[in-house]
Amino acid sequence: MTIPTRITLARLLMSPLFVVLAIKYSSTIEMGKPDKFFLWLAIIIFAIATLSDALDGYLARKLNQISKIGTFLDPIADKTLLLSATITLTIIDCGNTLPIFYTTLILSRELIQISGAIAIGAIRGDIKVKHHWTGKFCTFMQVILIYSAFLVTSNQIIFYLSVIGGFFTFSSAALYIYAGLSQLPEEVHEKPKLI
Repeated sequence: MTIPTRITLARLLMSPLFVVLAIKYSSTIEMGKPDKFFLWLAIIIFAIATLSDALDGYLARKLNQISKIGTFLDPIADKTLLLSATITLTIIDCGNTLPIFYTTLILSRELIQISGAIAIGAIRGDIKVKHHWTGKFCTFMQVILIYSAFLVTSNQIIFYLSVIGGFFTFSSAALYIYAGLSQLPEEVHEKPKLI
């Protein structure tokens, strides 16, 4: 097992740890005695996990240790971390909850990407994933909102950030749909012939 793959697995394990810490911090808020230890530990774990995403990719290229299992696990670890954090901070209060409309858009985007990739892969036999800057900005906003749920007390700021993040999430999903449909063979787009 390569070093980058081990880092990816560690990131995968950090996701449930982050969720447990967030729930623990939320419970101390409900009791009226917010314990900042759990707050900062959750933030630090999330920060380490986020940074490890860039680190494992860099090491895989630098050490020439790009593996099939690493390529498979990396996006799973990324999505597990971001989705589990976003859903958790929508359900529980760690200072401020994330709006349900934003989380719904995030989940819908992921569902579209996964189901679209499976469908196109089944039709074509393979699929080319074309990344767009809107997708990267969407991920950036997701990270910002996760931190904001802990550190920002203003509901209005959270709402505005969610609107911005939601807009780019929707735009990214639309572009993925367009890119996916453009990869389909021409006969798929043809109108069915009447018999």
